[in-house]
Amino acid sequence: MSYAGPEFDPFQPRRPRRRTLTVAVAVLVPAALAGWLVYEAVADTGGGRAGAAPATRSPAHSPNADSPTDDGGRTVAPPAPRPAPTAPAGTAAPAASGPLKGKVVVIDPGHNPGNFRHTAEINRKVDIGTNRKECDTTGTSTNSGYTEARFTLDVARRLRALLQAQGATVKFTQDGDRPWGPCVDERARIGNEAHADAAISIHADGASAGDRGFHVILPASVHAGAADTRPVVAPSRDLGERIAGNFVRVTGSAPADYVGGGTGLVVRNDLGGLNLSTVPKVFIECGNMRDTKDAALLTSGGWRQKAAQGISEGIVSFLRG
Repeated sequence: MSYAGPEFDPFQPRRPRRRTLTVAVAVLVPAALAGWLVYEAVADTGGGRAGAAPATRSPAHSPNADSPTDDGGRTVAPPAPRPAPTAPAGTAAPAASGPLKGKVVVIDPGHNPGNFRHTAEINRKVDIGTNRKECDTTGTSTNSGYTEARFTLDVARRLRALLQAQGATVKFTQDGDRPWGPCVDERARIGNEAHADAAISIHADGASAGDRGFHVILPASVHAGAADTRPVVAPSRDLGERIAGNFVRVTGSAPADYVGGGTGLVVRNDLGGLNLSTVPKVFIECGNMRDTKDAALLTSGGWRQKAAQGISEGIVSFLRG
C-alpha cells in the first residue's frame, strides 16, 4: 500500500514456473525431507497439507490465489495435494490444539490480484467514519513487476500456518478467492463479526526510491460516523508494538527511515480498515517495494518466511499477554 495515496502502477503479472523435489533427495538425505516437511508446515500453499497423497490442482481453485514462492518468484511445488478450494473469506480455517486454542486471528491480505481489472468497483467511495474513501486500490509493485497483492497473500498464508500450528483459529478477509476487493469497510467488518482477538492487515509500501524499512500503523482515536476506535486504541498499540519488536528481531529489518521518526510505529485516522474496527487491529507495511534493496527482501521467499515468523511471534506475544 502506498503511504502517499491510492495512485499505483498497474498490475504486471508474471507466469510462475514450477519446480519439483526429486524422490532421490528424499531417499538419500532424510534430513532434507524432514526440512521440506517443516517448510510445508509453515509455508501454507492455500490449503495444502503435508503428508497427503500427491494430486493435481483442483479445477475449482481460484486463478488469483498464489502459492508461496521461492526467491526467484517460482511457485514451490509441494509433495502434498490441495484437498479443496479455499474457504470463502471470513470462514475459519481449521485449528490444531496448542497454546492459542480458542483464540481467533483475522488476517487481511492487502488489496487483491484482480483489483486492476475492476477499477470501477474499487474506486467506489465507502464511508470510513472520518470521510469517504475508495473501496480499495490496486496496490503497488516492485520495479520488476512483483505486486503487492501477490506479496500480501504469500505472507498471509505463511502466517496462517504458523498461527494454526499453535492452535489459533485463523480467518482471512480474502484468499484470492474473489475477483476483487473486498472493500475496506467489509475487511473491517469481517474481523468485527469474527470477534477477533487480534487482526492484522498485511501490506508493502510504495514510497520513493531510497526510502527503506517497515512500519506498523496503529489506529488513532476516532469517534465519528460509524467509527469508534476508542475501546481498541490501547490494545491495538500493544499489539503493534509487539509485532514491531519481533519483526525487527526476526527479519533484521530496520524501522522505516521516512515515516514514524525511527520508531517503526505510525498513528493514522484515514484508514477504513482501522477506523471501523471494533477489535484490536494494526497494519504492517513490511518494506518499500520501490526501493531496490527492500525489493530484494520482499521478493525473497526466505525473507517472507521470516516476515511471517516475526509477525506471528508478535501476535502470539500479544495473545498470551
